[in-house]
Amino acid sequence: MAGMLMKMACVIVACMVAFAPHAEAITCGQVAGNLAPCLGYLQNGGAPSGGCCNGVKGLNNAARTTSDKKTACGCLKSAYNSFPGIKPNYASALPGACGVSIPYKISPSTNCNNIK
Repeated sequence: MAGMLMKMACVIVACMVAFAPHAEAITCGQVAGNLAPCLGYLQNGGAPSGGCCNGVKGLNNAARTTSDKKTACGCLKSAYNSFPGIKPNYASALPGACGVSIPYKISPSTNCNNIK
C-alpha cells in the first residue's frame, strides 16, 4: 500500500510539472495524471468513474498532434509495467466505456510508430 501511495505522489508531482505554463508537448506525467483515477477500473473492471472518464477525455483533447498521440501511446504501454494487474481487455475497452474514440488500441502490443 505504501508503494502505491508513493507512486500516486510521484504522479501528482509529475502532473504539476506537466501542467506548468508553456508546456507544449504531452508527457508521460500528464498521461499518468489523467489516467490515475482509472487504475481501479483497469485492474478490476466494472464501470469507470467520472474522474476516470474526465481524465480519458482530457488526455484525448491534449493529444492532438501525431507526435503527442505516439507519446501517449508509449506512456500507456509503459504503464503496463509500472502498475501490475492491469487487464488488457479493460485497457482496450476504456476509451469506449468513456465515450471517447482514439486512433489505436490501448495494448502492450500496439506499435505506437504506426499512429497517424
